Amino acid sequence: MPISKTILDDFKKRREVALAGGGAKKLEARHEKGILGARERIEQLFQAGTFMEMGLHAQHTCTQFGMADKAMPGDGVITGVGYIDGRPVAAYSQDFTVGGGALGRIHAKKICDLLDYAVNAGIPVIGINDSGGARIQEGEESLSGYGQVFFRNVLLSGVVPQVSIIAGPCAGGAAYSPALTDFLIMTRKNASMFICGPDVIKAATGAKVTMAEIGSAEAHASISGNIHFIAEDDHHALEISKKLLSFLPTNNVVDPPHIFGQKLDLSPVPGFNEIVPEDPKAPIDVFQVIALLADNADFLEVQRDFAPNIVVGFCRIEGIVSGIIANQPKVKAGTLDIDASDKSSRFIRFCNIFNIPIVNLVDVPGFLPGVAQERGGIIRHGAKMLFAYAAATVPKITVIMRKAYGGAYLAMCSRDLGADFVFAWPTAEIAVMGAEGAANILFKKEISEAEDPKAKAAELAKEYRERFASPYAAAGKAMITDVIEPAQTRAIVAMALRNTLSKRETRPPKKHGNIPL
Repeated sequence: MPISKTILDDFKKRREVALAGGGAKKLEARHEKGILGARERIEQLFQAGTFMEMGLHAQHTCTQFGMADKAMPGDGVITGVGYIDGRPVAAYSQDFTVGGGALGRIHAKKICDLLDYAVNAGIPVIGINDSGGARIQEGEESLSGYGQVFFRNVLLSGVVPQVSIIAGPCAGGAAYSPALTDFLIMTRKNASMFICGPDVIKAATGAKVTMAEIGSAEAHASISGNIHFIAEDDHHALEISKKLLSFLPTNNVVDPPHIFGQKLDLSPVPGFNEIVPEDPKAPIDVFQVIALLADNADFLEVQRDFAPNIVVGFCRIEGIVSGIIANQPKVKAGTLDIDASDKSSRFIRFCNIFNIPIVNLVDVPGFLPGVAQERGGIIRHGAKMLFAYAAATVPKITVIMRKAYGGAYLAMCSRDLGADFVFAWPTAEIAVMGAEGAANILFKKEISEAEDPKAKAAELAKEYRERFASPYAAAGKAMITDVIEPAQTRAIVAMALRNTLSKRETRPPKKHGNIPL
């Protein structure tokens, strides 16, 4: 016998209620603010018809504090798996129209079940955060739920990529789950992230601050460094997440989505020669170098607004997915400081986890001098870069464009830190310090006794540069692989990447090293 109409009608009604979330009225209110609903975000994230929801009817019945018989469709979160560009991805989307998207026991269980599935299946996770925080009515169960989510964020770390989208409020303990993931995308409007809000800060310290100062996308992107991308709206945030995943492998035991099969173009790129200014003290704009290096000048920059003296991001070079780490001489002369060290170290470690080759573009005069840097722990922070590069076993290709001085030369992945290939342009200088400074120290007496001290200093600096700091001097000591014409950079880096894709490196067995955090 066919299934009865009564059962089918009940099935359809229950499903309709669950899919409606907080209802049409609340959804329309969000649309008026330019915000998508939780289910609309899921629909735009995945290929049409591919989303398989988990736990549609799950919800916790709370009988305390006036919550008796209050409907909580989906318990305020949508979870499931769908396809992005033909690859499976797990995602959850908190629904602010249902109890403010607050996290309770079942809400947390749905997320945890999804994360458990993702780690077992080896697929990336995208979490869309839009929640009022812990569901107060459930008390310690909400706190326990957060703890279980945090535990799984750490369990998944280094196994599958985790991406968080902050598309609404994300306050208190709720902020720590995104902070434990690999990349954070935050919408410019309608989103905030903080541990203590302005009212709490005023009550505790007397200081008056605004939400823009502590919890906005701009504050987190440029000052705290907590987020990696600013999105203009929900649509943009979803597009960034899909673009990001296009460069990442599904998990840590497969290769990134390289594009093989296309005919290799190893022809010279004259534009590289034109980038180098005649004045050795004039800065190079490293974005011009990256644009010529990347396929179709397609470069996804990560943490654009934080520590802009170093540039990190993803591109393909003749089809090979690569992580780019480049000094930017146009900002702070390209020096490494505390924030630049942290930014690059985390990026190096991410690339290493997910088998992404690293290409380093070097033009660095040293670590940023100053009392604030020294007292802020530049030694500890700079050591993170040394640790990250030395620990990385993925292919590492370094191109020294101009300056590579002192400890910063090592910190930008020299041969001694494990670079597989190190190439230098003829304009490169590799030394403990600049030739002028070295000459003034080494030949102080000769310069002071010369008829024209300034001319003598210039003469000795030139001699020092040619004998001790030139790329040919480094090549003669086997410190670099080769001196190359800038126009050949793209071709040589492309071949170096292809020649190291099969690299395998074994390290002593251990749980993990103790990075100087």
